[in-house]
Amino acid sequence: MALDKPYLDVPGTTVFDADQSRKGYHLNQFCMSLMKAASRERFKANERAYLDEWPMTEDQKQAVLARDLNRCIALGGNIYFLAKIGATDGKSFQQMAGSMTGMTEEEYRNMMVSGGRSAEGNRRVGEDGDAQAHRQPQGRAGGKAGA
Repeated sequence: MALDKPYLDVPGTTVFDADQSRKGYHLNQFCMSLMKAASRERFKANERAYLDEWPMTEDQKQAVLARDLNRCIALGGNIYFLAKIGATDGKSFQQMAGSMTGMTEEEYRNMMVSGGRSAEGNRRVGEDGDAQAHRQPQGRAGGKAGA
């Protein structure tokens, strides 16, 4: 019997639960490998060849190559593991988060300093708040079905 997951109806949110963990296990293990300097160098020297050493799905590999972090999360990536890719690329966590929202680093920082996004209109998929899929750079393609 499947678990009830009411959190699947929260716009712009992917909860890293047991299902996501299983789906992204190898993607996240790849990310953790980037903690070692030798692995980072091998990855930077030939990204595709290094990714092919991991039993990730082709979609996961393509998302990494494109640095599409929203897609990586949809495919089971955990942002704390994915941060290793950003660090390998010389990017701060703030720069990564900004890229995931379609904002510049400064725009993202200013939004967060001013309190983040409002919960109004963002409590359920289909409302009209600024975190809804149709207002995001990834649009419906990066959101949940029915968003």
